[in-house]
Amino acid sequence: MTVVALFGAGGKMGMRLGRNLAASRFETRHVEVSPAGQERVRQAYGVDCLPAEQAVAGAEVVILAVPDTHVGAVARDLLPKLAAGTIVVILDAAAPHAGHLPERADITYFITHPCHPPIFNEETEPAAKADHFGGVAARQHIVNALMQGPEAHYVLGEEVARTIWAPVMRSHRVTVEQMAILEPGLSETVCATLLDAMREAMEEAIARGVPREAARDFLLGHMNILAAVTFEEVQGVFSDACNKAIVFGKETILKPDWKRLFEPEEIRESVRRIT
Repeated sequence: MTVVALFGAGGKMGMRLGRNLAASRFETRHVEVSPAGQERVRQAYGVDCLPAEQAVAGAEVVILAVPDTHVGAVARDLLPKLAAGTIVVILDAAAPHAGHLPERADITYFITHPCHPPIFNEETEPAAKADHFGGVAARQHIVNALMQGPEAHYVLGEEVARTIWAPVMRSHRVTVEQMAILEPGLSETVCATLLDAMREAMEEAIARGVPREAARDFLLGHMNILAAVTFEEVQGVFSDACNKAIVFGKETILKPDWKRLFEPEEIRESVRRIT
C-alpha cells in the first residue's frame, strides 16, 4: 500500500479528506497537533495520531490539510524530515503562488483544488443534492498542477487528488499560475463578490417592501434560468428588455477597467492579501 501522511488530519478539511482516504488503497498516517482534533481522529478511525517524524518515515505522499496562512511555516518545518522524492500535496494555489514553499529540488510539489459540485448536475439522491461542497456524495470536477517534480509523479498525485475529492468527474491539469487565476481571481474576487452584491440587492428589495420569501424565491429562480442561458446550459436568448438592462447594469455597477483583476500583478497582490 502507498503510505500517505495527512497533516491537519483532525481539522475540518483533514477530516473530509481522511474519510475518503480510509476507503481507498492508501495507508493513511494522521498528524494533528490539536488535542480536540486528535480525539476526532480517534473517534472516527480508531487510531492515534502520530508525531510528524514517524508519520513521514517511508511515506510517498504528504498532504498538508492546513490553512493557507500556515502552509509555508508547516512546509519549512517539515521538509528537512522528508526523504528525496516525496510528493507534497497542497490543497490551494495561494501559498505556492506567493512563494511560501521552501526550495528543495528533490521534493515534488503537487497542487490540487476542487471545483465543487456544479450548479447544473444530474444528482438525484438526497445526500448528493445536499452535498454542496463535494467530496462526500456529489460528483465534482477538480484542477491539479505539478509545480515541480518528475512527470511520473503527476500520475500518483492525480490519483491522490481523485481519492480525496471523490467522487470526481473531470480532472483538469493546469499550471500554478492558472490555478491562482481561478482562485482567488475568478471564484472569489469576482464570483463571490458579485454573489454577495446580489444578496445585498435582495436585502434592498426587502427593505423597500418586497416580502422576504418572495424576493429570495424570485432571485434564486432567476439566477437558475439566467445562468443556464448565459453559460449555454440550455439553448435560449435573453429578451431585448433584458439585454438593455444588462448594458445599463454593467455601466452602473462595474468599473470600466474591472478585468484588470486578472492581470498578473493583481493576482499576485490578491494572493498576498490572503496568505
